[in-house]
Amino acid sequence: MSDENTQWERKLLEKLASEALVEQRRKRRWGIFFKLIGFAYIGIVIASLMGLINGPSLEVSRHTALVDLEGVIASDTMASADRINSGLRSAFESESSAGVILRINSPGGSPVQAGLINDEIKRLRAKYPNKPFYAVVEEVCASGGYYVAAAADKIYVDKASLVGSIGVVMNGFGFTGTMEKLGVERRLITSGDNKGFLDPFSEADPYQTEFAKQMAEEIHQQFIKVVKDGRGDKLASNPELFSGLVWTGERSVELGLADALGSIDTVARDVIKAENILDYSEQDSFAERFAERVGVVFGQGVRSVFPEFGASQRLGFQ
Repeated sequence: MSDENTQWERKLLEKLASEALVEQRRKRRWGIFFKLIGFAYIGIVIASLMGLINGPSLEVSRHTALVDLEGVIASDTMASADRINSGLRSAFESESSAGVILRINSPGGSPVQAGLINDEIKRLRAKYPNKPFYAVVEEVCASGGYYVAAAADKIYVDKASLVGSIGVVMNGFGFTGTMEKLGVERRLITSGDNKGFLDPFSEADPYQTEFAKQMAEEIHQQFIKVVKDGRGDKLASNPELFSGLVWTGERSVELGLADALGSIDTVARDVIKAENILDYSEQDSFAERFAERVGVVFGQGVRSVFPEFGASQRLGFQ
């Protein structure tokens, strides 16, 4: 009987010790968890204060203002009209900027966004007539990118840049054959004869296809007018100029699509005569970038402290 009591007491002690150890580990985990939250909060506060203290870069006495247009022009990208126009306004408004350069590396994008940038450039040039504005192309200035560049006083390119693509494209897919092979029936209910306009799961409608072509042509003519207004007599008489073709930078100068070969350094130094370059491109603030990075590290920390939580998260979102 005493042996049974001894075993029972040992098991009880082992159980109590095990539960105490589990509880201790749980407290340690939660302690680390809350420390991570505290460090993240302090980091964000410090980053915000640094952003407020540092603010925009201090202007040098006399300089060339630079704004970058990089990537696809769309409302949700770094090349959106809101971002580009904000940078351009700051560049033109600066009393110590001797001229403004828009550096373009873009394959094009939204005609609406490109048009908004083009309109703002024209407004700013009219408001600040003594401040020259140049577009400098590095890799690509095509379609909507060129729509924007056409508003510049002059366009400078590298001899191997790709320039042009003055045209409009509307693309999509047709899945009707695939659906038939898979035995899928399309059930489209609309009110309005053309509410299912260019639906990829329905047979192409001749009237809608022709309507789309007319709409693309209307936008194309708007594009051509913008280019002619911007480039004027500089444009060569070439029937393929507005056909959607792309030319090298060297050839684009011959066709009048660009004015000369050059880079931001040569334009700043030799044309604007202000070698110092100050970037006015709108960027995500340091605090925003820091907070984003803290979020990533924080998530990794939580998964390392609570591996079972991390596993459930990955499972739930797969």
